[in-house]
Amino acid sequence: MHMLRCSCSHIPGYYRITSAHASPSPFVRTLIKPFLGSSSISQTGSRAVPHHRHFVSSCKAMGKVDDPSQAFHSGQAKARSALDEMSGTGEFKRTDSTYRDHIKKGTRFEPEAGRYHLYIAYACPWASRCLAVRNLKGLQDAIGLSVTHSTWQRTKPDTDDEHCGWAFASPGDAPLKSSTGYGEFPTTDCIPDTVNDAKFVRDLYEMVDDNAGKYTVPVLWDKKEKTIVNNESSEIMRMFNSEFNNIAKNPDLDLYPEDLRSAIDEVNSWVYPTINNGVYRSGFATTQKAYEIAFGYAGTPSALYMTCSVLESALCSIRELRGTCMMVCMVCLMIGCEVFASLDKAESILSKQRFIAGKRFTEADLRLFVTLIRFDERLIREYPNLRNYTAEIYQMPGIQESVNMSHIKMHYYTSHPKLNYYAVVPKGLDGTDNQWWEEPHNRDSHLGSVDV
Repeated sequence: MHMLRCSCSHIPGYYRITSAHASPSPFVRTLIKPFLGSSSISQTGSRAVPHHRHFVSSCKAMGKVDDPSQAFHSGQAKARSALDEMSGTGEFKRTDSTYRDHIKKGTRFEPEAGRYHLYIAYACPWASRCLAVRNLKGLQDAIGLSVTHSTWQRTKPDTDDEHCGWAFASPGDAPLKSSTGYGEFPTTDCIPDTVNDAKFVRDLYEMVDDNAGKYTVPVLWDKKEKTIVNNESSEIMRMFNSEFNNIAKNPDLDLYPEDLRSAIDEVNSWVYPTINNGVYRSGFATTQKAYEIAFGYAGTPSALYMTCSVLESALCSIRELRGTCMMVCMVCLMIGCEVFASLDKAESILSKQRFIAGKRFTEADLRLFVTLIRFDERLIREYPNLRNYTAEIYQMPGIQESVNMSHIKMHYYTSHPKLNYYAVVPKGLDGTDNQWWEEPHNRDSHLGSVDV
């Protein structure tokens, strides 16, 4: 699960998870005191393990389906979704993308208008960043687009194959249910596959004889060769940025300029593992040890136990959220110390310069943005520079068209039955009204004009 927006007005404000070597703030002490009874918190943030039910054990208790990762663990099959990418120790281990061809003049894959088609899901941050570059470069007329439904479906519904994945739909189609048969989720903003008439993203992979791979988006498809060119988002972004300038409407926009490449690569080197992928590492972990590693609590679990118990107790006491409190708790607990350390670093950088790699907007900003836009305001408001920075990027022409909050929220609450079996989606803001990311920002007045 990604760091999605918990749009529930009943949830208490987010607070920082203190490390084992940091003193809890007075606010944190006040917040957690009612839940800790007579237990005390030392200046190092450690305490006796509370007697409340632990979050991890509760999550295991709510599991309704068998562990889908066992075949992957035993080497019998490749991972076919993120939940399959668990190591034997319960850690999330992202597998590499498997299609890595490049569009380049003078090669098998020439940069030609109308030849390529992009398959994405709005819910997927990796796919949405490719869509953003397509929009920014003005390639909408040159590269086609299909958008999946946000709720995963059984991809072989008439067989014993239990794989669930991205499904195509048209806006006028009937609402889809979750893979467990619960809920009804509209097909608004979906775009069907007009190239291959595929019903599922899995179909695209099977068209090129991939019957055991990880059926992910984005997919960049070559209509001429009838094959997948690439499914690695970072490489698709760069191809869109540099290889279609002869047909792009904005050829002068360079998101990976040569003079900033060293700075961009340096930013990417810590944003990817600790923020982009970091939220998956903690959100999908299936063992206590894996949680502690992702949170940065290896060997010092007491503060983690404290936070788990406090959040669980608080959320379970809210009657309106009883049906989904564990899902919400899961989202809150994904925010680990490693993530916070990198957010602090980004906040500091953005207090001094307009963009994360310098004065110009680059791919490094897009990579960071797709994670930040999925944060709840209760968290992002603790970082005023990140908040304004995210709002500025969202308001850039072409960016907001790549962000669909309804799809984002719907996916994370309806596609993972091990985390939310009944697909109950909490009420709350989903982007249909004005939100913080649409409010005025002060980046231009604070840090000067943009140097593109």
